[in-house]
Amino acid sequence: RFHYCRSHVLAHAYCLHLEIMKLACSSIIVNHIYGLFVVACTVGVDSLLIFLSYTLILHAVLGKASHQERLRALNTCISHICAVLLFYIPMIGLSLVHRFGEHLPRIVHLLMSYVYLLVPPLMNPIVYSIKTKQIRQRIIKKFEFVKSP
Repeated sequence: RFHYCRSHVLAHAYCLHLEIMKLACSSIIVNHIYGLFVVACTVGVDSLLIFLSYTLILHAVLGKASHQERLRALNTCISHICAVLLFYIPMIGLSLVHRFGEHLPRIVHLLMSYVYLLVPPLMNPIVYSIKTKQIRQRIIKKFEFVKSP
């Protein structure tokens, strides 16, 4: 429904809503406010629910479990929190760069978009595999081998 009078070339290899809106010649203020509202609500509601759920988990674990069970539960919680942060931090960074970083070089926009696209799926298996004792021991052995010669 927008009139596009600028180039139809996007800066990224994939389509971002805000970037398409910036190509429009008509007013996009409603879309701009709506997009910011959606990101703020999504991150805000998700963060609140995640915080509440982990508070309940920690309350239950610390109140009834043995010392060993507490350590296992906390280890699992830390992995989950790292995975959530690996998703949200690039998303928030990309949103802020696109909304408030018009003066930044184009390479910053490209870098942030690819960090958002690639880092979470690449790092997620690493976060969950590090907590596996056998994998962690093999990684430590590899770094000790590299360090010793």
